[in-house]
Amino acid sequence: MLSLRHIGPGIVLAATGLGAGDLIAASVAGARFGYALLWAALLGAILKFTLNEGLARWQLVTGTTLLEGWKRRLPKVVSWYFIAYLLLWTFVVAGALMAACGLAVHALFPAIEVKTAGAAQSLLAAGLVLFGRYRWLEQLMKVFILLMFALVLYCAWKVFPGWGALLAGMLVPTIPEGSVWFLLGVVGGVGGSVTLLSYGYWIAERGWNQPSNLGMVRLDLLVAYGMTAVFAVAVMLVSAGVEPEVMQGADMVLSVANHLGSVVGETGKWFFLVGFWAAVFSSMLGVWQGVPYLFCDFMRSSDATNRPVCTTKGMRDPLYRAYLLGMSLLPMVLLSFNKPVWLVVAYAVVGSLFMPLLAALLLYMNNRTGWMRDFTNSWASNAALLLALGLFTTLLTNKLMKALS
Repeated sequence: MLSLRHIGPGIVLAATGLGAGDLIAASVAGARFGYALLWAALLGAILKFTLNEGLARWQLVTGTTLLEGWKRRLPKVVSWYFIAYLLLWTFVVAGALMAACGLAVHALFPAIEVKTAGAAQSLLAAGLVLFGRYRWLEQLMKVFILLMFALVLYCAWKVFPGWGALLAGMLVPTIPEGSVWFLLGVVGGVGGSVTLLSYGYWIAERGWNQPSNLGMVRLDLLVAYGMTAVFAVAVMLVSAGVEPEVMQGADMVLSVANHLGSVVGETGKWFFLVGFWAAVFSSMLGVWQGVPYLFCDFMRSSDATNRPVCTTKGMRDPLYRAYLLGMSLLPMVLLSFNKPVWLVVAYAVVGSLFMPLLAALLLYMNNRTGWMRDFTNSWASNAALLLALGLFTTLLTNKLMKALS
């Protein structure tokens, strides 16, 4: 029987992905467009499953991380483009996570400023990673995800609009006027972006390192993204009755909670606030633990004699620790702009910039028989990857054209 014991890396992935980007973007989208963009949350989860399955399959078959594969099998411009993007992404995302965690604590304790709360939680997360181990992180993430699921799904159940409205929003794609930015934020934020690459290191921690583990990995990812989709839809349902004008500034989370309080009582309000905090802090914890692996792996895999940093030993590497400290301290400057909501929506959009590159490279690398042997992409995987590539490219082009005009 499937239990949380069997799906540890997927739990870490889900808890990390169910963080600032999709929660804030989903909340704002729900308030502005009601149930019209529910389908975007489902689509985002499906596309992220396809991308992550391809990433994990590459690692299990070739014995190398995807990042190491980029460095050793593709032109150097690909890996150097990625590391430049990773540095920018880390700065923006770390600042956004601090802002989101600060928003959550400020909503629970209004006397604490967003900047102070965000900075304190960044240092707490860094300390937990520095002095912890992966297996300990996995157990802590299970507690967080159970807490936030129980609380937020309870709130969604109390404001359930009925099956007609729910199914229409989930199964009938619509793009309301002015929704492209938020649509991109929802699809790009659901289930993470660059953090998908961290999954390879987490399955290595579990000892899943052979092609025979592919079935377990797929089940692990199916559970993870199933939970992600359900949670994102629940957040949009909860936010659907909130006035769009209040979905900005430091009181944004409190506005959703107050709406719940007026509909279902004070219990619903506090359940949502605690669940929201659990979601964004667990996301911070997962990013703080997983992203330094990428930088360390990139730097250590230049020499063909070096192995990719895939085990707990990597967390003791000076490069890992230096990157962790840098990402937990330097982005604090972004908190001074006092734009936490738009910073977090920007996080989801910046993250989605990575998706076309990942989809294109998986289409190329995972279809090479010489590299993947009998584990090349199926027609379904190729179709989903092409959809991901087309969708993210189209949405980004649309947004860039509007910005330039």
